[in-house]
Amino acid sequence: MTSNSVQEAFEQKKDKIDEIMRKYEGQEGSLIAVLQDVQDLFNYLPRPSLVYIAERLHVPIADVYGVVTFYSQFHLNPRGRNIICCCQGTACHVRGGKHILAELEKQLGIKAGNTTDDQKFTLETIACLGACGMSPVMQINGETYGRLTSDDISRILASYE
Repeated sequence: MTSNSVQEAFEQKKDKIDEIMRKYEGQEGSLIAVLQDVQDLFNYLPRPSLVYIAERLHVPIADVYGVVTFYSQFHLNPRGRNIICCCQGTACHVRGGKHILAELEKQLGIKAGNTTDDQKFTLETIACLGACGMSPVMQINGETYGRLTSDDISRILASYE
């Protein structure tokens, strides 16, 4: 996204940010809740929204960035509508998890940690999804897919088109 399109998106949703701010008005320590709601609005936290939140809450922008960069739940870059978490835990690794990740990267045309240009998918790795008995596994938007083979990937991704 260009800085102009980010600013335009912010301006279009500024009224909704104001609604969020009113929802938490007068509540001490509401920064994290405000950030969560604004991230839900954009699917990430664009810079103009952070500046606006800091101004509205009378909090230094450095403090806002401190919170955003401390908690892994917050994202400063656009994310896809569908979040893929590919397990890289020991059981998944031993049972071919690296091949699943390679197939995902190949089919999506991105490396782990990135988002497709059409904003449809974000590909992430995770140390363990806790489904070792079904390894190798991945999750898309919280839905778990287990006992994967490389051949399964295109069918699963197509169901999110």
